[in-house]
Amino acid sequence: MEQPVILVSDQAAVRTLTLNREDKLNAANDALLLQLTDELRRADADPAVRVVVITGAGRGFCAGQDLGDVSGRDMTFTEHLNHTYNPLVRTIRGLSKPVISAVNGVAAGAGASLALAGDIRLWAQGASLIEVFSNIALVPDSGSTWFLPRLVGYHRAFEMMAFAEKVRADDALRLGLCEQVFPDETFRQDVQAYAERLATRPAHALALTKQALGAAMTSSLDEALNREAELQQLAGDHWEHTEGVTAFKEKRPAQFVRAEE
Repeated sequence: MEQPVILVSDQAAVRTLTLNREDKLNAANDALLLQLTDELRRADADPAVRVVVITGAGRGFCAGQDLGDVSGRDMTFTEHLNHTYNPLVRTIRGLSKPVISAVNGVAAGAGASLALAGDIRLWAQGASLIEVFSNIALVPDSGSTWFLPRLVGYHRAFEMMAFAEKVRADDALRLGLCEQVFPDETFRQDVQAYAERLATRPAHALALTKQALGAAMTSSLDEALNREAELQQLAGDHWEHTEGVTAFKEKRPAQFVRAEE
């Protein structure tokens, strides 16, 4: 029986989506990309899920496009990207819930883009990222030209893309490509603990925060200020705000997860 290309598991309000083509370092084919997009949308619609983790099975996070899957196919590069990778990246960024990219191993090519697309990026000590596209004379895609220069600046991003050299975990942390680096041997447990802690934070406020940050990346200061004012009203009208203020006054930890959730 053929193994599923995406493994889905739930624990303590955290849904983990595991890329499951371990023998190919989770190189992406159409089935993997389309199913991952579908599973993200399911997670977004499930009120029991408060945080989503994307990771890889085995030694790799995602080795990029499985070239054998597209070899000889009657489809242009543009058509392929618009059918698979672009909807996936848009779904990650548009999700109302925090998405953690848990980079357990190599993230190459479009896999690097996937690693960068999360709201939070957690790396294993043995993980690495490589913008490998220039090795086969292609342009970085799947969002890399948008994400990478915003993290490391234009010039360093160009250098990384031109030379296609691996970035290891310690350098990734220094450059701002990830927020935390955990030991390989405890990586999955550490990611779960981090995600569970994030799941206790105010879900509605974080959804609005994600919306505000995403829009601010391409807006003027005036536009950002106006949007903040509008979203702040939505946050202030929500029960989470009442709970936060009440907890502050009562000098107790706020409880942002209701029993019925």
